[in-house]
Amino acid sequence: MRYARTTVVGGALATVMTLGLLAGTATAGSPAAESAESEKARESSLTGSATMDRGKNGDRVSFSFDAHGFAPTNVRGTSRGTFRFSHHSADGKRGATFEGRIDCLLTGGPIATATGIITRSDHHDRRVIGKRVGFTVYDNGKHDRVGYSWAVDTIPTMNVPQCLSAAPYETAKSGDFTVQHVLPPTPVEEGR
Repeated sequence: MRYARTTVVGGALATVMTLGLLAGTATAGSPAAESAESEKARESSLTGSATMDRGKNGDRVSFSFDAHGFAPTNVRGTSRGTFRFSHHSADGKRGATFEGRIDCLLTGGPIATATGIITRSDHHDRRVIGKRVGFTVYDNGKHDRVGYSWAVDTIPTMNVPQCLSAAPYETAKSGDFTVQHVLPPTPVEEGR
């Protein structure tokens, strides 16, 4: 009797394991999964939006990114996309919103540094239009972090090189950033 139970349990376990393997193979080999993997492997990206936790002062600060591609390194740069950020006082009487185009994206693991040129803003100082600003994002899963170049200077007077920003020192209160790191192709791979 004990031997029969072991055989039945063993047979059931083997059946469950086989079905699991077949299901895993079917899922992994599906056209949608293959397409997602090839898309994922193509280029780096920084996407998503979040609001910052400003504690007691109640300021409303938010960032949004849709950046893709590679920084200009040993191959031509393909960085592109958009960014948006805003900072307003709790009462809404002070602050501004900025929008622009990404001109550099560089990733490493869960960290992305991007720069972009401001193309639109309601800021009172019109010198912000055309200025390059930088962002660094740490995709930490639950508590993403962000840093930005104007932490050490004002936007109208700063001169930020491509793909340069400050450490990600502020914590997101809500929302989510996603960093997808892909090594850029080497010049040999690019020519294929």
